[in-house]
Amino acid sequence: MNWTLEVVVVPVSDIDRAKEFYADRLGFVVDHDTRIGDDVRIVQLTPPGSGCSIVIGRGAVPDMPPGSLKGLQLVVPDVAKARAELVARGVEVSEVQVLGENPRPVPHPLDNVGFVFFTDPDGNAWGVQQISSRG
Repeated sequence: MNWTLEVVVVPVSDIDRAKEFYADRLGFVVDHDTRIGDDVRIVQLTPPGSGCSIVIGRGAVPDMPPGSLKGLQLVVPDVAKARAELVARGVEVSEVQVLGENPRPVPHPLDNVGFVFFTDPDGNAWGVQQISSRG
């Protein structure tokens, strides 16, 4: 049996500000923005190429403190190129960092160990890891 992770709820304080950040700054696709009355809103966004989406909203999502989600991780084939794209889109992102060592040869020296880090406007923390073989 396959078990796939499809959605992660990201707690935010301002849905419109978060939607702008994830869609316009990060380039996530807005799958839907659904309003059910005045008290329920669900926005689903998906990173390009990902099988897992994020959901931001109110009313129909778990109540968590905004900015409390840490350690979300995206994988890209070229972390330096991803960093340059984030910088060009106005995202504050760390320099490329090498974390650890590869136990065996890999196609690119940053594979598995090359990372950059950023936070959304609420402080939810993301990492971006390079794995070129997934590109």
